Amino acid sequence: MPSIRNRVIAVCFGVGVTSSLAVLGAPSAGAAPVAPCQAPGASSSSVPGDDSSCSATSVGGSAAAAYGLGADATADAGPQSLALAIAQGGGVAASESQNLSGPAAIAVGPGAVVSAEGVRPGLSIGIAGPGATVAIDGVTRPTCSGGFGFAGDFQTLQGCLSMG
Repeated sequence: MPSIRNRVIAVCFGVGVTSSLAVLGAPSAGAAPVAPCQAPGASSSSVPGDDSSCSATSVGGSAAAAYGLGADATADAGPQSLALAIAQGGGVAASESQNLSGPAAIAVGPGAVVSAEGVRPGLSIGIAGPGATVAIDGVTRPTCSGGFGFAGDFQTLQGCLSMG
């Protein structure tokens, strides 16, 4: 059975490799239209569009933010929580939170899909590069498939890594 130290090293290595490859392999955002949506407190914001879209909704005592850069991002924050979704270059990111959770979904590149749910106290992050799918439900082990993808979930104390 791997030690905690080895697991932490593996997760840190996975985050670094996945983030680096996702950023390097992603198309430039300079030409992509940006759709920013912020919803602090009891509010909502949406920017519809053909190339970029976003929506963010939150209740009092919470905050949600979604950013679509040539992609689609959605964030929904329930009671006492934070939700973040960032999508670029054809990715799709969705984040939904409640109960003191803070999920972050980051999808970079064509075919990248991340769905992150926060259902109990804790942070979680899902990062998907081109062609990857990452899912975090806050109850079971996160799943990573396809291209380069990573998930770390402090709700379940589990994660996953896909190397393509």
